Amino acid sequence: MADEQTTETPEGAAEQAGQQFAMQRIYLKDLSFEAPMGAEAFRKQWKPQVNQELNTKTNKIEDGLYEVVLTLTITVKLEDDTAFLVEVHQAGLFGIKGIEGQQLAQVLNTVCPNILFPYAREAIDNVITKGSFPALMLPPINFDALFAQAIAQAKQQAEAGEATVN
Repeated sequence: MADEQTTETPEGAAEQAGQQFAMQRIYLKDLSFEAPMGAEAFRKQWKPQVNQELNTKTNKIEDGLYEVVLTLTITVKLEDDTAFLVEVHQAGLFGIKGIEGQQLAQVLNTVCPNILFPYAREAIDNVITKGSFPALMLPPINFDALFAQAIAQAKQQAEAGEATVN
């Protein structure tokens, strides 16, 4: 049993050897915090309504180097008034080689945001507590499911577009 050897096919080894993914830098690109209610927010009973918006943007810097920016916007309201609004643009530089087409799109829209999300969540938590508000526990995000949903939606829109042309 200890003498078992596994061999990899030459094609598989060559394919994997040509693929490279490296995180080069994680950085905070933009951070905004507003508390429009001011001190009045601390006088009301804390029953917040939390709205979370999420977006990703990818910029090709050069061949094999991509900037991915994860934008999270959190709006917390007390009744009809905004207690606070925080927006973070968490960015990263990623070296990606040997990955093309649909696989590249999946890496840029799932793997990279999964790496950036904990940093964005920490930045949001830090600024909220400095604003003297209770910590906000953002739930994990399934970027794979969001990407699959976006692809299905794009396919459905394309099919609907073809149906109207005919």
